Parts: sequence; C-alpha cells; structure tokens
Amino acid sequence: MNDSVEIDRAEIDPKEAANLRLLRRLVTALTVVMIGGLLVLIVLFVTRFPTVSAPVSYDLPDAITLPEGVTPTAFTRGRDWVAITTPDEILIYDAQSGDLRQRIVIE
Repeated sequence: MNDSVEIDRAEIDPKEAANLRLLRRLVTALTVVMIGGLLVLIVLFVTRFPTVSAPVSYDLPDAITLPEGVTPTAFTRGRDWVAITTPDEILIYDAQSGDLRQRIVIE
C-alpha cells in the first residue's frame, strides 16, 4: 500500500505565464501609484491649510432691538457688524453696542 498522493499540476502555457507576470506587474504598479497619490494628497492638505494665528471673536451684543413689527428671517455676522435679514430689508447693527447702523431695503 502506497500512501503517496499524486498532485495534479496543470500545465501553464508559456504565453499565459507571461500574461500573468504582466498582470502582476500592472497590479503592483497601480498599488504604488495609488499609495504615492495618497501621500501627495496628505502632504497638500497639511501644507496648504493655513494655521489660525489669532482666534476670531464671535461675541454678540447682549441685546439687539428690532423695529416694531419686524420678523427676522436670517442672521449673519461680520468683523464689526451683525446683519439681520427681514422679508423687506436688511438691518445692520454694530457688533459691540448693538446700535442700528444701516437699513438696506430689498426691492
């Protein structure tokens, strides 16, 4: 009784073996290119985004008095002003004092 196991080795055509080697090299090249591209993106993100040197203050005035009958619809803040948009106009207030600076009518 012989316990040896025969392994059925499929014979590979030399043309197919060359194609497999080419395919293996292409996959390796693609992997290297993708890793390189990812590293370039990381370097660009790190070098292009500026660091914030001074924090921006978003302090709001304690109170803003809107004119009688005005309904605010939107709000935005600039460096030294606060704007409140209503359906008919834009009201611009001083950011420190809360005093009305300007009224811009929307046509």
